[in-house]
Amino acid sequence: MFNQIAVIGAGTMGNGIAHVFAQFGFRVNLVDRDPAQLEKAIATITRNLERQVGKGLLTEQDSEQALQRIQSVQNLKEGIQAADLIIEAATENTELKLSIFKELDQLAPGDAILASNTSSISITKIASATQRPEKVIGMHFMNPVPVMKLVEIINGYSTEQQVTEKIVELSRLLNKIPSVVNDYPGFIANRILMPMINEAIYSLYEGVAGVEEIDTIMKLGMAHPMGPLQLADFIGLDTCHSILKVLHEGLGNPKYAPCPLLTNMVTARKFGVKSGEGFYLYTKGSKDLVVHPRFSQ
Repeated sequence: MFNQIAVIGAGTMGNGIAHVFAQFGFRVNLVDRDPAQLEKAIATITRNLERQVGKGLLTEQDSEQALQRIQSVQNLKEGIQAADLIIEAATENTELKLSIFKELDQLAPGDAILASNTSSISITKIASATQRPEKVIGMHFMNPVPVMKLVEIINGYSTEQQVTEKIVELSRLLNKIPSVVNDYPGFIANRILMPMINEAIYSLYEGVAGVEEIDTIMKLGMAHPMGPLQLADFIGLDTCHSILKVLHEGLGNPKYAPCPLLTNMVTARKFGVKSGEGFYLYTKGSKDLVVHPRFSQ
């Protein structure tokens, strides 16, 4: 079905997507213009494969073979020229994605499917940057990609049924569970998740309860594995903010407007886990969850 996969962007999602494809036997070009980012991505994939070996999920040989299937590539044209599926996993920024897809359309083989790992941006809009909107689709993996089972598959306005069927079948080959949705702001995962996270932030902002109390109530009362504020830190507060803006602008409903506290934290570059500070503090090498002193009761 697919012989060569290209993943554009070697960040958290990109390296996770490359990992999973390689683990299940696909040759993958991991493409990023930043050599340091590529090096970091391969190191992350190596550690995650070793973790799977340690848990008995893979053999040493499986791990080695998966790594051998991943090629780091800095040049976009070189990385995608033989690909029959290209998955963009860049930052959640509309203009950036439109620019990437315009370039992909010009450089990729004519029959290649172009997929985006976007979690909220319109697939129809992304497809409009290409001359092949029928071959553009959303393939939204969940983080961490090697662990999470869901792939949210998003049909753009012009996506061909045959393309959707191929991506559904491919997702199952990766031992994932595909769920097909239509192209409206936030799709399903984030249209439901982000207002919940935003409401949790509003509850903190308005003094209804503290960080620990909000997260404890949602974990113990609603059986969520992670509280909404901890989850926001894990996703990235900047990413949450971007998705809420997409929902607010796309649906025109004030209920989706980001909480002012979230906006302030993002402006102050307190992004959660990746910056070391969010609603909690994150110390390298420690798994202890410590509420940021700013939010301590």
